[in-house]
This record gives sequence, structure tokens and C-alpha cells, in this order.
Amino acid sequence: MTKPGEPANTGLTHLDAAGQARMVDVSGKPVTARSATASGRVLLSPAAIGALRDGSLPKGDALAVARIAAIQGAKRTPELIPLCHPIGLHSVTADLVVADDCVLIEVTARTADRTGVEMEALVAVTVGALALIDMVKAIDPAAVISDVKVLEKAGGKTGRWSRP
Repeated sequence: MTKPGEPANTGLTHLDAAGQARMVDVSGKPVTARSATASGRVLLSPAAIGALRDGSLPKGDALAVARIAAIQGAKRTPELIPLCHPIGLHSVTADLVVADDCVLIEVTARTADRTGVEMEALVAVTVGALALIDMVKAIDPAAVISDVKVLEKAGGKTGRWSRP
């Protein structure tokens, strides 16, 4: 029998004995170097791609704004995602590349902590994409965020994982 507040023996780590959502206790886990890389795309019209390339967006440098937004998103992840642990981020890099029909966004987050940074990388990609859409919406109100995913992670108990 489990004690109040302890997880039920269901294999579900985010539920207590009463089935209530809880934050997992990671205090007993070792601190290890961890990283995660996530990516996504913002599908854009030819007009928006052209404006990004020639710097004629009415709101200014959309790629710079999206890059800063991505970094800020990673830092704010535990405020946005329930049950996500606040961790010390040691590095967040956000790369944006203008392709023929989209902007590719790739973010790598790094820490030395007791839990991973996959959510920070995913939130960073998504917030960067939202900021980009905000910057181009006057030219392309039909912009679409697509294919947000973790590409790889490293560190912790499970070690390295890469998307097949």
C-alpha cells in the first residue's frame, strides 16, 4: 500500500496513489550533463519568404526576434508546462534558416541537472515559431507551424537517443 502523496504502483510516474497529478521527485537522481535538440518549421507564402530574404518586413528583423523568443521560451518552460521541473539552463542555441517554402528552426538546450531538457527545446522551437508568425502575419496570415519534434537527447539514465 502506498502512503498519501506517493505514486501509485501503476507505472505512471506523474500520478499519486489517489490518481492525482504530481511533480515527480527527482531529488535522488544524480546531476549529469544533459542536452536536447528539437526542430520545427514555419510554412510561409512566397511573399513572406521574399520579405524575410530582402529585409522588407514591416515589423523588422523577424529572425532575430524569433531567435530571442526561442531562448526566452526555453527559460520560461516550467511556467508554461504543468509538472515540468525548473532547471538551470546552461546554454540555449536557436538556429533559423530561411528555405524556399518555410523557416527551419532548430534549438539545442543544455544543462547539468537531475532531469532532461527536451521540453525546454520543444517549447523554444514553438515559441520561436509563434514569434516568427507574429512578425510576418501582415504579409502571410496563413503561416503554419509544422513538424515540431525532438531530434535527439543525451545524458541521464537513458543516455543518448536520436530520432530514427
